[in-house]
Amino acid sequence: MIQNETVKTICKCLADKKAEDIKIVDIKGMTDIADYFVVCSGRSMPQVKALYDHLDETMEKAGVVALRCEGVREGRWIAVDYGEVIVHIFHKDARQVYALDVLWSNGTNVQSYEE
Repeated sequence: MIQNETVKTICKCLADKKAEDIKIVDIKGMTDIADYFVVCSGRSMPQVKALYDHLDETMEKAGVVALRCEGVREGRWIAVDYGEVIVHIFHKDARQVYALDVLWSNGTNVQSYEE
């Protein structure tokens, strides 16, 4: 069970907008770039962008501002850096190509988000 409040807020926000296959990847100790990845999919590029817009608005209301964001214009893979958590919002086809949740898995550090 994830204890990190930022991760919980992000996952609930994405689930509220019907993100698919939300995964939480605990990368503490594996890299210095973050403690967690949150990875999810949208069915279309407009949905990917809508997921990002909703996430950005929700996090700003919570007082958490992204340090960096990439890919919004293209809408196939949007990466949003919140410091300890990096969110990857993929178009479903792009997610299959990059498979971040598989690449960063050590067998015990990936869990599905369940509301």
